[in-house]
Amino acid sequence: MNLALPQADLPVRLRFQRPMSDEELIRFCAENEVLRVEREPNGEILVMTPANSKTSHMNLRIGRLLDVWAEEDGRGVAFDSSGGFTLPDSSMRNPDAAWMLRSRWNAMSEEEQSSFAPCPEFIIELRSPSDRLPDLQARMEQWIANGVKVGWLIDPLRKAVEIYRLGEQPEIHEQPTSVQGDGPVAGFELVMARVWG
Repeated sequence: MNLALPQADLPVRLRFQRPMSDEELIRFCAENEVLRVEREPNGEILVMTPANSKTSHMNLRIGRLLDVWAEEDGRGVAFDSSGGFTLPDSSMRNPDAAWMLRSRWNAMSEEEQSSFAPCPEFIIELRSPSDRLPDLQARMEQWIANGVKVGWLIDPLRKAVEIYRLGEQPEIHEQPTSVQGDGPVAGFELVMARVWG
């Protein structure tokens, strides 16, 4: 089903008679590839605005830096902002960057790797000018509640990074020069000057 939303204000929530399966959602995304699509835990489809050029540039840098580190480190694999993950609460989310243990990735079948993989160990979300901070903070809590070990919310508007971990209050870094990975991504360092531009 190709969806035309030229006049709609995004984001838009779509509710179908029954929630889409992962297979149906993959087909829906392929037919509407210009849209950013996620599935909510209740089965609603959330259609969001594409990233603006500046945010897209920062996303690319973050993903590239994580991927370079993942290749050198060897313990895991990195994913960019177009990759979707199915969470235990039945939602499907696309973080701006993600990292999963290589042993988990390699244990998946070709079919599983070609679908929406299960929740990664580490994610990064990047706030764009159209994002409301409370909504992104709730999103970070959802990631953690669904199995992410460590999550970073990068906010270029405040020049801040919030670090989320299970059972802990977010750790807020104002104008950091760099952010150090811990837990599953110990050894990863993101130099913020490379993100801010």
